[in-house]
Amino acid sequence: KADVGFAVGSCTDVAAETAYIILVDSDPIDVVKLIDFGKLTYKKMVQNLIWPVGYNFVSIPLAAGVLYPNFVLSPAMVAVL
Repeated sequence: KADVGFAVGSCTDVAAETAYIILVDSDPIDVVKLIDFGKLTYKKMVQNLIWPVGYNFVSIPLAAGVLYPNFVLSPAMVAVL
């Protein structure tokens, strides 16, 4: 079973309806470009998930007062976090 379907060039209506991706030109380089684009998109997606997780890992405990006995943040500073 295929994960992705391609329709190339001037395809039939049935092929166009069942394909996930329709390539207007029949250039095989477009498939390589599409795979590279998918890899870059996935890389950016992972990057966009790592930054918020790291930020929340640090800022939420600080805002909750983990360092309370030794270091106290004012409510205004916690709001900035």
